[in-house]
Amino acid sequence: MNPFSSGTRLRDMIRAVRACKTAAEERAVVRKECAAIRASINEDDQDYRHRNLAKLMFIQILGYPTHFGQMECLKLIASAGFPEKRIGYLGLMLLLDERQEVLMLVTNSLKQDLNHSNQYIVGLALCALGNICSAEMARDLSPEVERLLQFRDPNIRKKAALCSIRIIKKVPDLAENFINCAASLLKEKHHGVLITGVQLCADLCKVSSEALEYFRKKCTEGLVRTLRDIVNSPYSPEYDISGITDPYLHIRLLKLLRILGQGDADASDRMTDILAQVATKTESNKNAGNAILYECVETIMSIEDDGGLRVLAINILGKFLSNRDNNIRYVALNMLMRATTLDAQAVQRHRATILDCVKDSDASIRKRALELLYLLVNENNVKPLIKELIEYLEVSDQEFKGDLTAKICSLVEKFSSEKIWYIDQMLKVLSEAGNFVKDEVWHALIFVISNASDLHGYTVRALYRAFLTSTEQETLVRVAVWCIGEYGDMLVNNVGMLDIEDPITVTECDAVDAVEVAIKRHTSDLTTKAMALIALLKLSSRFPSSSERIKGIIVQNKGNLVLELQQRSIEFNRFLQKHQKIRSALVERMPVLDEATFSGRRAGSLPTAISTSSGAPSNLPNGIAKPATAPIPDLLDLSSDDVPAPSSSGGDFPQDLLGVDLSPTLAPSGAGKPPKASTDVLLDLLSIGTYLPVQTGSSASHILSSSQDDKALASLSSLSANATSPVNAAPMMDLLDGHGPGPQKPTENGQAYQSLVAYESSSLRVMFNFSKQPGSPQTTLIQATFTNLSSNVYNDFLFQAAVPKFLQLHLDPASSNTLPASGDGSITQNLKVTNSQHGKKLLVMRVRIAYKTNNKDVLEERQINNFPQNL
Repeated sequence: MNPFSSGTRLRDMIRAVRACKTAAEERAVVRKECAAIRASINEDDQDYRHRNLAKLMFIQILGYPTHFGQMECLKLIASAGFPEKRIGYLGLMLLLDERQEVLMLVTNSLKQDLNHSNQYIVGLALCALGNICSAEMARDLSPEVERLLQFRDPNIRKKAALCSIRIIKKVPDLAENFINCAASLLKEKHHGVLITGVQLCADLCKVSSEALEYFRKKCTEGLVRTLRDIVNSPYSPEYDISGITDPYLHIRLLKLLRILGQGDADASDRMTDILAQVATKTESNKNAGNAILYECVETIMSIEDDGGLRVLAINILGKFLSNRDNNIRYVALNMLMRATTLDAQAVQRHRATILDCVKDSDASIRKRALELLYLLVNENNVKPLIKELIEYLEVSDQEFKGDLTAKICSLVEKFSSEKIWYIDQMLKVLSEAGNFVKDEVWHALIFVISNASDLHGYTVRALYRAFLTSTEQETLVRVAVWCIGEYGDMLVNNVGMLDIEDPITVTECDAVDAVEVAIKRHTSDLTTKAMALIALLKLSSRFPSSSERIKGIIVQNKGNLVLELQQRSIEFNRFLQKHQKIRSALVERMPVLDEATFSGRRAGSLPTAISTSSGAPSNLPNGIAKPATAPIPDLLDLSSDDVPAPSSSGGDFPQDLLGVDLSPTLAPSGAGKPPKASTDVLLDLLSIGTYLPVQTGSSASHILSSSQDDKALASLSSLSANATSPVNAAPMMDLLDGHGPGPQKPTENGQAYQSLVAYESSSLRVMFNFSKQPGSPQTTLIQATFTNLSSNVYNDFLFQAAVPKFLQLHLDPASSNTLPASGDGSITQNLKVTNSQHGKKLLVMRVRIAYKTNNKDVLEERQINNFPQNL
């Protein structure tokens, strides 16, 4: 016989496939077998049709396409015999799914088999329908399934219930047809039918509020009675698992009770007694018992309870924490995290056990326990818990120190009532895990230290001691170097000694030695070395006798390969040589930062950079006003001829990258010379905050002449060459304390143009008024008026605009950044647009408006193409 003829048995084909040594051999075997099956299908061979379909199912399991045999499934299903139908339905479930259009052809066969006199054929049809039922099939066959829920045989009722679950998930509108039938299944004595009936009721409650109310009123008492009978039932070998009668039915009943009791006090009252009985009588020494207890606890946490049961449930979870199985402990920690929102006091009783879990060897247990412990900390227990956590920090694994350090720092900052306790705990953390502390944490520590004037001496001495023993902790070194630079004289003179500290003798040389060690440490990064250089500069004023030595240390970095350190060294050395008289004034102690300002910046409510369109320059820490620039991304998305041109004070994309205002400033007036000015980009890169106008005739194109090939910077050349009037003068106003020239106002003696509603929505209207200066037809002055049409105030109002490259755009500061509600006031902002192709191309602009209302950020965008043609 041909080994690959249609008469080949399935076992022979499986043996041939398993004998293949390579994937190519396997593909060849499958290809030959598929060819033989196709030939048999074409010949309509009925004798081997069931065998061919069995082979196709095996080929499908191997991952090869078998779509050509789908119709064979339908032919076998239409057969009269049970063996053929069994293979046909099995192939239908394996080879097809609900998305196949051919499935529509099997609906009639299913309907006939659901009404068949042979209960085994009915069971086959129910199994197939429960696996591949589509919405259309569900609507057509739901009456037959509903009828079979009352069938005499329990196996058919069980399969009908499972099939009903599939139907109501596909078509929730049919749920009301199954409510009464599902309720009758809850009275079954057969556990198989009962468990499927319970699951059907649970799914009905999820898709139908009507079913939920019906089961709450009619079935809660019966479910409680059924659960009580199972809990108190004697030993039954048919359903016994580890000494517990049918734990699967236990769990299903508890889940349904949870759904019925959630949000309903009456239903919850009726089930409290049985839940307490389950919680107390179920043994926890076996996995089946633990599963029931877990579901019982989750049900107690979900229903409406006065608190007595919750304490019992939390105590069960506390026992779970002592279990040797990590899975049980993990789910207990998860459940306790949810319980903290319901009864935190009951969870607090297990704080010691939770703390032991933080020290567990399993990483997932440690992390989850730490998150739970973080939720349990309050003003009353913060000090002992922080002490325990810091002690564990000393011996914890390196991969866990990051999470542990972050939680400790957050708790200390959140619950610190005394600055000295806060400083002490943070110093312990820095000493043990300073390399894992984030920047904002040690920034906040420096802020607290600078504000605690009575603790400056104590803090600098404590940091000096910690520095001597933990020089490998980078963050500790930074804070110590900063404090020594600020309060080095207090360290040497033992100023502000407290009763709790031991006396220490530190000379000026010792203090300078500590800073020198920080500079010369091979592990110190750029930030630490830069801070150390600044500390030395300050110590040169506080320790006059050590000034020469300090100068020598600073000079050693003049040849440093790092540009930042080299620059600081050269500048500080020159400062020490030529500015002795003003040195003490310039290196005096840092001023105290306002606490509200610092907290606002950390929370993000006071951003350090404000858009230029709001008209407010940002103040840098060194007191120099630097005009912030709003990042202008590609707002336009136009054609290649419409690339965004400089906007927002004449800046462009490099302006945002460099963080510097490149707008031309006022140049000295000359006879017939057009004003040309620019800002040196390197000033910002070198951290020099002054913005000096160029007094020569050079422009930005000359400064950046070495980068003409850079398309992003090429537009800077036209920035100053086309500037015919002073632009954004807000930075100068801040430097001159408000006495600089004001923003440019559009002249009113030009030609009048019709106003334009540039943008209008249900919440905002933007009106443009146009004018032109005499003798400048290519320049259009636009006054934008913003009106709030809603009943809510708009805060942090920001207007941005972008134009194609043949246009140049300048925005003056807005009149305000708060837009009153209901049209009660408006914001105005002046724009100036220069059209280099006036008369050839019309104005086009894309605008973006951002604001905050009800603590929500809102962003609106619009492209404006309907400018008047004579502009």
